[in-house]
Amino acid sequence: MIKVTLKDGSVREFDEEISVLDIAKSISEGLARAVVAASIDGKVVGLNHIVKEDCELNLFKFDDAEGKDVFRHTSAHILAQAIKRLYPEAKFAIGPTVDNGFYYDIDLEHRLTSEDLEKLEKEMKKIAKEDLPVERYELPREEALAWAKENDEIYKVELIEELPEGEIISFYKQGDFTDLCRGPHLPSTKKVKAVKLLSVAGAYWRGDEKNKMLQRIYGITFEKNKDLEEYLHMLEEAKKRDHRKLGKELDLFFIPEEGPGFPLFLPKGMELKNELLKFWREIHREDGYVEIETPIILNQKLWETSGHWYNYKENMYTVNIDDELFAIKPMNCPGSLIYYNSKPHSYKEFPIKAAELGRVHRHELSGALHGLMRVRAFTQDDAHIFMLQEQIKDQIKGVVDLIDRVYKTFGFEYHLELSTRPEKSMGSDEDWEAAENGLREALEELNLPYILNEGDGAFYGPKIDFHLRDCIGRTWQCGTIQLDMQLPQRFDITYVGQDGEKHRPVMIHRVAFGSIERFIGILIEHYAGKFPVWLAPTQVRILPISDKYNDYANEVKKVLFQKGIRVEIDDRAEKTGFKIREAQLQKIPYMIVVGEKEAGENKVSVRSRDKGELGSLELNEFIDIISKEVEERVNVIQA
Repeated sequence: MIKVTLKDGSVREFDEEISVLDIAKSISEGLARAVVAASIDGKVVGLNHIVKEDCELNLFKFDDAEGKDVFRHTSAHILAQAIKRLYPEAKFAIGPTVDNGFYYDIDLEHRLTSEDLEKLEKEMKKIAKEDLPVERYELPREEALAWAKENDEIYKVELIEELPEGEIISFYKQGDFTDLCRGPHLPSTKKVKAVKLLSVAGAYWRGDEKNKMLQRIYGITFEKNKDLEEYLHMLEEAKKRDHRKLGKELDLFFIPEEGPGFPLFLPKGMELKNELLKFWREIHREDGYVEIETPIILNQKLWETSGHWYNYKENMYTVNIDDELFAIKPMNCPGSLIYYNSKPHSYKEFPIKAAELGRVHRHELSGALHGLMRVRAFTQDDAHIFMLQEQIKDQIKGVVDLIDRVYKTFGFEYHLELSTRPEKSMGSDEDWEAAENGLREALEELNLPYILNEGDGAFYGPKIDFHLRDCIGRTWQCGTIQLDMQLPQRFDITYVGQDGEKHRPVMIHRVAFGSIERFIGILIEHYAGKFPVWLAPTQVRILPISDKYNDYANEVKKVLFQKGIRVEIDDRAEKTGFKIREAQLQKIPYMIVVGEKEAGENKVSVRSRDKGELGSLELNEFIDIISKEVEERVNVIQA
């Protein structure tokens, strides 16, 4: 008798070995039609997997992350099969899934075009209609090598040769196509009906520029055409919102040729950035944080103590000063530990909350750079909380509450991920278990759902990540809470306890925005450049209808400026309609038109970007309207 425990805790019993798909059928035919993958005792498997002993079973539909991954892994194989049919001479490298779809790297002399991608799409749909069974089989290492050499799959040969002796290697076969693969996959090709090949790009084999340049085909698949259409619409919307394009059009920032990965913020971009930092300082002051600034360059010994020298050195910029090696900081945390150690501490002081808008530098490969989203220098809104062991849960709850308030201000929804110990880490098993339990218990007491992300923690501790969802449905990882018991030990930080003895505090690393630059990039795309009034670099543009009213326009500007409103005048010798269109293109929240009537009555004619014409208003009446929006940080998002 085999006992299978389902996700809801119910148990099903079977007299003999049974496939996962048949287990789903035993529950309901509808469920069997909907599931695409499963996990057995936490390991993801295909629906053809045979259950031979008692286990815990979780069934996944396409909407589940595990379901999407298996679905799109099979999609990559269907793409490879289509390539092989149309271009038999192609050699295959790797075809993994990625966050938004999948790709396959191929070695092919023919340079693929958009017309070729359309042909491949048609062939993929044909393969789906053929409903080809996807069958797994295994070969010993030597037989697998013989297969790869016989089929002239030189990249597969290289991959197999790196596997240890005696390794059993799996393959997946569908019709006339076979591929080396760990799996798992769908039972057949029939579900992959909604297909779009998005682009083709160059990619060095194994990411090494010394190797041959391959062609990488990116694709996306869904169960339903409707979902594919929605996704493609989102991509088009994303193009319109591209922060690099809008950053240039709105005079916010650019990346100079002289400094790849190092953004240059223009005056309007600095207005936006400074407003964000003003908000940041306000909310942190309310929550009892003090602000510090730590050195941007520190010596090698410091980074050895922190562990960064051994775990992060390849991402650090170094410089020799007075025959001693220093590193430009890639993270702010060691500086905060120096701050803590600058004087003795008592248990009565805890928690100590030290926040920093610290400038950090990290070496990123040129191919990974992307506008403000991936840069080499950025400002990180770090804070480090030093506390007693018994304060852990309350402090984590407080940080979650602060980050929640920050994101709600911008209209973001989010989900949480708990990331556990990575393979490359430092510290004892006991410390890691205590840290992971502290984060888990805090989330459970807050009744917050979370996704478990095994092995993706920082090298010094587990973390909670906040993944924002923007107004067109994309997600961005921003806020992080990391519980650290390692650096307090490595830096030997202590406090005097109630018993008069020295004890070790616990440390939280956390960010709300993450990288300020990246957060600005996200905001540009979230709002499509139409920032709410409190954030807008220019809140009001005054449009005199002719030079005769420039003096009155300047009087209005002076009053608004004195009230703290960011205002400018467009006094060019252009028609008013042209000036209005220009202001609309610049996405300025309010336009004030002044002419003979307004100057004579000491009024202003107001046009709102979001609400249209507001008509003629007393200047103080308009000031009250805009000041209220700024004070309340009114968040208006329009497509």
